[in-house]
Amino acid sequence: MMAREEQAAFLDDFISTCRNNGLKITPQRIAIYKSLLRAVNHPSADMVYRKIRKEYPTISFDTVNRTLLTFAEIGVIHTVESHSGVRRFDPDISPHHHMHCMQCGEIIDFCDRDLDAIAVPEAVSRQFTVLGKRVVISGLCDKCSRDQVSRESSA
Repeated sequence: MMAREEQAAFLDDFISTCRNNGLKITPQRIAIYKSLLRAVNHPSADMVYRKIRKEYPTISFDTVNRTLLTFAEIGVIHTVESHSGVRRFDPDISPHHHMHCMQCGEIIDFCDRDLDAIAVPEAVSRQFTVLGKRVVISGLCDKCSRDQVSRESSA
C-alpha cells in the first residue's frame, strides 16, 4: 500500500489526465481510482465494484467496469494479464514486471533492470509500434510453494 503523500500525487496526476482527456471529475470516478490506489492485489472490476458500492450503493457493475476501461484507455492505469481470464487493473503505470502465481492467482510487482533492457526482436519492431515492455513470470508464490511442499511431504 502506498503512502498518503504518494496517493495524493497519483490523484493529482489522475485528475490532470482526466481533464486533459475531457473526462469530468466525478465523485464516483475519484472513488474508483482511490480504490485502486489502496488495493495491493491488482483487483478485478468485480473486486472494485464490491468496494465502491458500499459508498455508492446505486452504482452499477457496468459503470465501474466501463470506468476502469476508460482509465486504461487514457493511461492512468494498466490492465494486467491474468491466467484466470479475468481482467485485473494496476494503478502503478511506472515500468515494472509481474509474477503470477498459477495456484492462488496473486500478481506480484517487481522491478529488474536486466529485464527492462531486453531488446525487442526486430521482427516485432517491424510489425508493431512498441509502446512498452513488461515481463510476466508464471510460477508459485512463496505461500503456495510452501503449501505444495507440505502436501508432498505428508503424502
